[in-house]
Amino acid sequence: MWGVAALVFFCDLLVKGYLRHNLAFQSIPVIKNIFHITVVFNTGAAFGVLQGKTTFIIYITVLFILWLFIFLRKEKQIKPKFAIPYGLIFGGALSNLYDRLLLGYVVDYIDLRVWPVFNLSDTCITIGIGLLLIYSFRPQKQS
Repeated sequence: MWGVAALVFFCDLLVKGYLRHNLAFQSIPVIKNIFHITVVFNTGAAFGVLQGKTTFIIYITVLFILWLFIFLRKEKQIKPKFAIPYGLIFGGALSNLYDRLLLGYVVDYIDLRVWPVFNLSDTCITIGIGLLLIYSFRPQKQS
């Protein structure tokens, strides 16, 4: 789980750092009108809600990360199928928190043209939550 979290954190950190320094406020079509790399600086949360409320978002994120950490510590053993989703969520949350603490905004760059611009961390958090929901509601195999 911690390896997945570290991989998400550092991959997103490298991509965001490169794009922030080299392509800020630019939009580069990868597949015209479908997928662009558009570098924006988001001072809000997902979909741009709570713009300018960075301090509030930082507090909420820190509380969430602490809650998740405590929850995971209390679990005697995390089932292997849950390790990857928890790692995706933890790594994504830490990466966006890092941006907010150091920069005052989150660097977003994945632009699908029909959705607000987002980043790898947002994707990992969403996939992690989706996997947790699927695994939680899937019937258990009887031995």
